[in-house]
Amino acid sequence: MSSSTSRPAVKKKSSKPAAAAVVDPAKELLWARPGFLVRRLHQIHVAMFFEECKSSNTTPVQYAILSALAVMPGLDQTALGQEVGLDRTTTADVVRRLEERGLLERRENEADRRTRHVFLTREGKSAVNAMHADMVRAQERMLSPLTDAQQKTFMKLVSQLVEANNQYSRAALRS
Repeated sequence: MSSSTSRPAVKKKSSKPAAAAVVDPAKELLWARPGFLVRRLHQIHVAMFFEECKSSNTTPVQYAILSALAVMPGLDQTALGQEVGLDRTTTADVVRRLEERGLLERRENEADRRTRHVFLTREGKSAVNAMHADMVRAQERMLSPLTDAQQKTFMKLVSQLVEANNQYSRAALRS
């Protein structure tokens, strides 16, 4: 062979061993559990909600109650809890805190003194409207890793799971 004949390039061996695929047994175990992933996604959503809605000092549960009352004013506390999936005690506590902040008011039911109807105040209506864009941004951020088609599929599947398993919740949604 003459010196002008080129040889195929020989790849020089690295002195470092090839990196083995890192196996995380806890991740493999936990990420195979839908309940774990749903809980983790909820944690992520709450964090994003607080980042986007930080100026309002309102939790996602409080915003759900305010939103429900914006479209269904005058629900009694039991029905309100059923709309947002909260038990009676939690609903009463959240309603009380929102009432203390001046965002809603409870009125006695003339027909049944055991129940109270809940209404947004003017300040409550303003709060729901002011937070809407921030809440939408939190939702969009959470779903942004998915394509539009995947987002629709995800929402359809999550809704299907919630509806099919609603009766197992401590506070079932109104069907």
